[in-house]
Order: sequence, then C-alpha cells, then structure tokens
Amino acid sequence: MDWLALQANMPRDPTMSRRSFRLGALEAVLEGRQYDSLSYPFSKERSDAGEYIPLDQRRPSVRTGLCRVVVEDSVSLLFSEGHWPSIRADDARTASVLSQVVDECRLNETMLEAATRGAVGSVAIQLRVVKSRPFFEVLSTKFLTPCWRRDDPRELDSVTECYKVGDHDLIAQGYPVDPGSGPYWFKRVWDDQAELWFKPVPIGEDPRGMAVDPERSVVHGLGFVPIVWIRNISGSGGHDPDGPDGTCTFAAAIDTVIEADYLLSQAGRGLKYGSDPTLVLKDPSAGLGSGAAQVRTGGAATALTLPPEGDAKLLEINGNAAAAVLAHVKELRAIALEAMHGNRAHGDRMGVAQSGRAIELMCQGLIWLADRLRISYGEGGLLGLLVMLCRASQRLRSGLMVGGERQRDLDPAGLGLVWPSWFPASFADRQAQASSVATLIEAGVIDRQAAFAIVAPLYGLAGSRQPDEADA
Repeated sequence: MDWLALQANMPRDPTMSRRSFRLGALEAVLEGRQYDSLSYPFSKERSDAGEYIPLDQRRPSVRTGLCRVVVEDSVSLLFSEGHWPSIRADDARTASVLSQVVDECRLNETMLEAATRGAVGSVAIQLRVVKSRPFFEVLSTKFLTPCWRRDDPRELDSVTECYKVGDHDLIAQGYPVDPGSGPYWFKRVWDDQAELWFKPVPIGEDPRGMAVDPERSVVHGLGFVPIVWIRNISGSGGHDPDGPDGTCTFAAAIDTVIEADYLLSQAGRGLKYGSDPTLVLKDPSAGLGSGAAQVRTGGAATALTLPPEGDAKLLEINGNAAAAVLAHVKELRAIALEAMHGNRAHGDRMGVAQSGRAIELMCQGLIWLADRLRISYGEGGLLGLLVMLCRASQRLRSGLMVGGERQRDLDPAGLGLVWPSWFPASFADRQAQASSVATLIEAGVIDRQAAFAIVAPLYGLAGSRQPDEADA
C-alpha cells in the first residue's frame, strides 16, 4: 500500500477543501496517526465472517516513525538551546529589549513548536498583547485561509479561520446553543484593526453570512495583521510559489516508510509463527471424511486434524528469510532518510572523538535541510515576529511591558539574526581558529573589531561590549 491508497481510507468531509484534507493527512503522519483509519489490527487475519483480511486493511504492528525523527532532528538544529540565534540591531536598546522578550515569553519553545507543526507545509504564529504584555500562539493552517495585500504581496491583508465544531464544544465555551443540535460553523477573521469573532451557525447555513459577535471580537488597532505566516520550504515540491503552503519536509519518504512498517510487521508475524508452529495430527477417530480437515484453535494448542490418508505441509519463515527482510528494511530506511535529507550516519561507528567540522560532514544532509529551514523559520518567521514587536511598540500608547518596564518606539533598523555554529567546536578547532585570527591581525588583514565578530559566537560573547580603539 502506498500513500495515495492510505489517504483513500482516511475519512474525508465533503465540505472540506482539498488543501485542508491534505494538510490534515500530513499532520496524521507527523503525529503517527496515519493508520488509525484502518479497522483491523495486524494480528487479525480473518474477519468475524471467516473472510481473509488483506494486509493493506490492517494496521501495522511496527511503526518506524522516521518522518517524525527527521523533523525533530532538523528542528533541533534550528531552535534548540545550543542553536538559538542572537539578535542584532542598529539600536542597542532594541536588541536588548527583544532579547528580554525572547526569555520572558520563552519564544524558543514557540519556534520549536512552530517548526515542528509547520513541517507539513505551513504554520502561523499569532501575536497577542494582553495588558501590554506580548504573548505568542502557534496556529495550525489546516483551516486558515490567508489573503495578501495587493500593494505588498509579502504582507497579510487578512486571515480567515473557518471549521466545524460540535455543539458540546460551543456549550463549554458559553455559547447559547441547544444540546444535541448538531455541528456548527465556527469562524474568526484577523485584519489590520481587529480580531473578529462570528456567531456560530448550523452546518446547513452558509458560513459567509455569519454575523459578527461583538462580545468576543477584539479591536487591537495595530495597523497590521498580528500573524506571521510561515511557508515550510519554498521553491520546490511542485507547489504554487505564491500559494499559502510550502513543501512538506517528509512527503517524499512517506511511501517508503509505509513499506518499511508493513515489512517489519510481517517479519515479526513470521517470527511469532516460527516460535509457535501449528501442530499437525493424523487422528483416525476424528470421523472426518476423505480429504476433509479440521482446525482446532486454542493458542499454543492449535492443531490441524486430518484423516489418516490426509496430509498437509506448512510454509514457515526461517532465519534466512528474516535476515533478508531486515536487510531490505535497512535499505528502505536509507532511501527514506536520503529523500528527507535526514541523518544517515551512525554515531556508534565513531571510534574516537571528532571535531565539530567532522561531525558537520557526517551530518551534511541534515545540515542542508536545517540550513534551508533557517530561511523559512528564521528570516521569515522569527525575524518577522521581532519586527512585529517593534511595530506594536510604536502603535500602542502604553508600549510593551518588558522586564517590568514599558518599552516604546523600538527601532527595527538593522534587525537581524546571528546564528551559532552547527556543532560545538573542539579544543583543537578553537586553537586553530585562534591561531588563524592572531595571524590575520598581525598581518593587518582584519582589525580587532572584525576579530571579535569572528570569535564572539564561539565563546558566547555576542552580547558583550566589543573592543574599541582605546582597547587597542
């Protein structure tokens, strides 16, 4: 069974768009729920009516989870504790305040969640300012529809959220709906002035005619849509470059992962049969007619009873077959990791400690993937949030409450990110770099300011005072 066949087994709402269904199916793969729509467990070979159940109608008993592994590995190289970028700006106060926001709002956790959930193609991050304090929320784009400004296609004009919700969910949120009245349409719209909530209507009604709910709507008056829309990987995968979604990180490997899951499940099934073979008995007292056979079930006591003149032969998997399956799965794993640019190196084969550069070469494919994700989630995501914070501090009269103080008119000029090295440098790497920098300074190729910029990320000095002419 391939990915198309598996998607055909997934329940689909006819009112759901193709984009929403595709993103929902990819989210199921990322969360390990892609086989939940199959009715039978892998160990069940026959239905209650005695009919044989094909393998593609059973849920695999073994799930490799390679798609999730590659996503988590690549995201760790983006926004983990040792890979979080430092903030630079022309205004020192802006850089300091934004760094405080990162710490207070735990923005690294937000970006980790966004990069993980956005691996399906896109993700959105909403900025909320409550009592002058900024908050961030990651939104799934499965039911979001963005609209871009005509005069600036890079900036959002509005974002619409519309999906079905049960009556019990609305009652829990305080909506005056009747219990058992069925599902409703739920709708929200963000624009440059307000977050508009709409009164839910039954599914039979047109959601375009929903009335605004003034009690739940919020006027923010920021002058921009407080949402950053992030495309996962743009420029590849055959998607519309101007569309709302980028390329899924793991889409190219889903078919191979499905094949590996079923092969491992079938190999495990064969090994279990080899450990508990079926017993064949010739029993004259069974009273069976010529050519007839009887199966008596009962766990390890399962027996196939035959008449004296009957015979039976059983096919079973042996050790060579199991080894062949494992070798094939190993090759499938390598193919899947290569398709996703995952890490195919084995750390247990490293006999001695390696330098940071050597580890980079060993994990080159994963680094290439993370390097592309830096553009989407770093320059297009995190940097967009920081610029949005600066714009909010200029628009709000009370400014932003950061570090117990109100900060106003943050200047985004020169705002950028300084990324650390992919892997920690060894002592040999640092010694070689120090020697190279000292040689360049003595030769007059670089000055102390440039030398500081080179070594600061390596020693965690990005926030320290840089040397000036008096220090020289």
